[in-house]
Amino acid sequence: MRQDFTIGIDCGSTTTKAVIFSKTGGIVGTGRRRVPQHTDEPRHVERDMHEAWQAVVEAVREALEVSELSGEDIAGVGVTAHGDGLFVLDRSSQPLGRGIMSLDSRATEIHDEWKREGRLEKIVPIAGQRPYPYSATTLLAWMKRHQPDRYQAIGTVFFAKDWIRLCLTGEIATDLTEASTSFTDIYTQDYSDSILEVLDLREIRGALPKMLLSCDQGGTITAEAARATGLREGTPVAVGLHDVTAAAVGSGYTRSGDLSITAGTFSINEIFRSRPVIGDGWSCRAGYRRGLWNCMAISPASSSNLEWLARMLLPEEKEAAQVLTKEVEAKLGRSRGERPIPLYHPFLFGSPYEAPASASLFGVQSWHDRADLFQAMIEGTIFNHREHVETLRQTGDVHRLGVSGGGSSQASIAQMFADILNMPVEISSVREAGALGAALTASVAVGLYGDLEEAVTAQEIPMNVYQPDPARARIYEGIYRRYVALTLAMKPFWSGLYEAGSEVSGAPETPVGPVMNYALSAEIAKEMHS
Repeated sequence: MRQDFTIGIDCGSTTTKAVIFSKTGGIVGTGRRRVPQHTDEPRHVERDMHEAWQAVVEAVREALEVSELSGEDIAGVGVTAHGDGLFVLDRSSQPLGRGIMSLDSRATEIHDEWKREGRLEKIVPIAGQRPYPYSATTLLAWMKRHQPDRYQAIGTVFFAKDWIRLCLTGEIATDLTEASTSFTDIYTQDYSDSILEVLDLREIRGALPKMLLSCDQGGTITAEAARATGLREGTPVAVGLHDVTAAAVGSGYTRSGDLSITAGTFSINEIFRSRPVIGDGWSCRAGYRRGLWNCMAISPASSSNLEWLARMLLPEEKEAAQVLTKEVEAKLGRSRGERPIPLYHPFLFGSPYEAPASASLFGVQSWHDRADLFQAMIEGTIFNHREHVETLRQTGDVHRLGVSGGGSSQASIAQMFADILNMPVEISSVREAGALGAALTASVAVGLYGDLEEAVTAQEIPMNVYQPDPARARIYEGIYRRYVALTLAMKPFWSGLYEAGSEVSGAPETPVGPVMNYALSAEIAKEMHS
């Protein structure tokens, strides 16, 4: 029995991964399982909790088999999962219906009511953020109104990763990073009764579980879970992290001033701060330990655009996005100014604007080919990241900037990030950053390291650093200014684009944080991840 290994379980919005890491962060085995999303009703995006657990069971077994290890070799287990949304249990600790995912938009009407009534603004000084339509509090208010019997039967309110850990350990708890998505005071980082009071959810207070720190031990593998997964009974399980935080930690970012970008289905941009910073355009939530905060600016407007176009242009090609990326790379060696490329707004599924945004291509000519269109989409998604980054720079100095996803492992695209952001960009060599972040919480929980910063430092994660090219950065600065100007010019037209005879109204707004194009959220679940 070596016990030199930890396992990180990452339950994403479409795929569950179990990844076994050596003490130095090398991957020795991976298991994957797709997890279905249920969209039985418009605006509803749900996950069957038992199906989610079964996916974990199968992924863990596969990882052990691939690595030729047994459960006896695993020192500890860490868990992360798609954040926000709502998972509830009854008073017998059984699932009370399906879990509700963050792609769900059923509570939009209640969110709009709260906005009109001024409740959202009342929450900001307490929580450091406004509730979103997919926040647990908003979904609880929807349940209270539309499913009162279910609401009254709630015994536990927690999140996706907490359900998986319950299945592993039999213990109910959540961690600081998850609790801060809806329920904690921004300054004390403890549960806030004031939030529940403002949102008329007082009666739910007793259903909030004990809140631990991410690297605390959250139980051990039960006999039943051991039989199901192949892990050893009694193996410690860390409390774990919200997926956004796990990805930052797994990429090597743990300190105040570390900014990380994840270009996935969502445009995720986050920076750790040693003090709470409240403002428009970002949410200020708890970091992985007390005394650390995470300022996040996100929108559903990143590489999901690229998958959409690739599927449209190459419907028979399984690796369509990779094929198109190679075509684009062949042209990126030239100066951006040598060939006019269309300009793209990546708002297929949402935007940073509190408006029903629409994606747009500008400047398309007959001589443009599919590689030009794909490059325009890549640039547009990076422009959207830049808009969020510019907002986050208001919170303080940026000491490091790391990028993952969105093709950033390709040198030409990594360079494009550096040129458009006009900042040095680090590209981590880590694969499965979220799973590694989860596994590192386990390594701390079992005493392999004293804290997460020490654990990350011990990984000696190789970084490729890309410096902005001054000439290309100047070109992209001008294109970005056109991008912003066209966004503001188009904004008054968005709401009436599909209404015959509608009039243009409204003035341009500045970004106010992650706002989803809710009419299309079910399409993301149904088509993007089928």
